[in-house]
Amino acid sequence: MKQTISVLVENQAGVLNRITGLFSRRAFNIDSLAVGVTDDPTISRITIIVDNGNNMVEQVEKQLNKLVEVIKVRTLEENSLIGRELMILKVSANNKTRQDIMTICSIYGAKVADISPTSMTLELSDTPDRLDTFQTMMRPFSILEVVRTGVIAVQKGGGKI
Repeated sequence: MKQTISVLVENQAGVLNRITGLFSRRAFNIDSLAVGVTDDPTISRITIIVDNGNNMVEQVEKQLNKLVEVIKVRTLEENSLIGRELMILKVSANNKTRQDIMTICSIYGAKVADISPTSMTLELSDTPDRLDTFQTMMRPFSILEVVRTGVIAVQKGGGKI
């Protein structure tokens, strides 16, 4: 089972290194890591997805809270979060395949970010499972490149971290 940890930190150089160091020192693998500035430019939100196969999440959460630059840590339960990932995917395209690609994009809600005589670059923001399915649907068109951001998440409802 995957666990989502949301961390608010001071937006300073070296903070991310100290946080990921906590995980590496405990040989705890990070599946996904996304960092971005919040509405306050002095604060960043780090979203970390880890495998909860062992019960080290609680220990890491306690260690994170001890770091001076960490403002708040919250483990988000899967049924109480909204999580999305961005994927940019480039496929081979020509006059014969372009319409089929556009049909699949329409079904999934993907946008065309760039088009050339030999390729199309598509972007889609959705759950990781739907991105995986979209990527599978694009395989017959020869995928040239794929870039994925990792999940970002926010708590459902009126609560906040």
